[in-house]
Amino acid sequence: MDRLKFYIDGKWVDPAVPAILGVVNPATEETFARISLGSSADVDRAAKAARRAFASYSQTSVEQRLGWLRGIINGFRARLPELARTMTLEMGAPITFATERQATVALFHFEEAVRVLGSFAFEERMGPGIVRHEPIGVCGLITPWNWPLNQVASKVAPAISTGCTVVLKPSEMAPLSAMILAEIIHDSGLPPGVFNLVNGDGPTVGEALASHPEVDLVSFTGSTGAGIRVATLAAPTVKRVAQELGGKSANIILDDADLRASVIAGVHACYTNAGQNCQSPTRMLVHVSQREAAFDAARTAVAAIRLGDPLLPETTLGPLVSQGQFDKVQKLIQAGIDEGATLVAGGPGRPAEMNHGYFVHPTVFGNVTPQMTIAREEIFGPVLSILNYETEDEAIEIANDTPFGLAGFVQSTNPERALRVAKRIRAGRVYLNGAAFDRSLPFGGYKQSGNGREFGIYGFREYLEVKAVLGYSG
Repeated sequence: MDRLKFYIDGKWVDPAVPAILGVVNPATEETFARISLGSSADVDRAAKAARRAFASYSQTSVEQRLGWLRGIINGFRARLPELARTMTLEMGAPITFATERQATVALFHFEEAVRVLGSFAFEERMGPGIVRHEPIGVCGLITPWNWPLNQVASKVAPAISTGCTVVLKPSEMAPLSAMILAEIIHDSGLPPGVFNLVNGDGPTVGEALASHPEVDLVSFTGSTGAGIRVATLAAPTVKRVAQELGGKSANIILDDADLRASVIAGVHACYTNAGQNCQSPTRMLVHVSQREAAFDAARTAVAAIRLGDPLLPETTLGPLVSQGQFDKVQKLIQAGIDEGATLVAGGPGRPAEMNHGYFVHPTVFGNVTPQMTIAREEIFGPVLSILNYETEDEAIEIANDTPFGLAGFVQSTNPERALRVAKRIRAGRVYLNGAAFDRSLPFGGYKQSGNGREFGIYGFREYLEVKAVLGYSG
């Protein structure tokens, strides 16, 4: 599965300077593919190709762009099983989850782009003038490994829909699905230079992209620390920066909720994608009087999890993506023990039945206090912290006591009470009573969870400049 070329200006080309990186299957710890690592010279070549293409592509009609999008959608559907299996191999998502969620929701972003583009008002009358929404230009897109195709699609689809051109840097840890997408885009007939892909690491290719003078916007998904670096590098050229960063989302189970059902659902939501999910409800807030019942329900939820080979359809929890991520999660589990939290389920080490792979025990901590490390830091693994509150106001205070603000969750049998609490949570999304994840509504964070929004019409707006035209009498 070697993929040693980059996609630049409509062609697969060799890197400027040869450098090889192995892609590791996290379930086997074996290298199963190789990619090339790019350099600033590769980024420069791609950015200049995107700039040349922008002059004509920005003037294409909505119908033309809809045609290319539909071609991408058709190609994506035809190769969806291949894309899903590739993501299972490159980042460990169980094959059922990779098919039904990882690949399918990525496809949704292109389908949603067709829906939004078909009725989007790029020009409108406003008072004495005209307001135009015009493509911002060349977009540098930097995406993570945890949702390796979803995050790519959520940026690429609105960018090319609005008339922008792009240079994509997928994560070097899970790059292969994005390279298949590049083949699909090529086969759609999208003009050369509109979409470009350069593999590489963050300190080299990512930083070159964020600072490149030909790039008008950089959209980044990843850690808050890396996001700060991207914004710093982008500042001298005053490019627009859109970021979706870390999270430490609270799940407030109010005292009138169905406790057992809410806890079981909350545990499984926390473990989505092996907990490698930026908006996971990793802090569960339970009324102090319901503490022991919550622990019992959490143990029931953990017992239902099927850990194992991610290529088997019955597996529900796969490995973490890498040795580094495994080590980080182990350190944080130990911190929870050392700081006095109650180990309700799971714990440190690799499960005894798994003799290889970056597998961890699905873990639940109880009696967690707001100042413990596991309640403050984003763990990015299947680790849940259960905290207790006495009043509704205290629950909201605990939920907001975090530098992050990506998502929140509220459970209550009273919809008005749930909404009242949701309005007080400082986060970009709040889910009430197990509401499904919707990719037509805006997604993004408050505070150190980022700025800007993705998905649907709000995702389009990130890639558009606003121009006012005055004095036209026609």
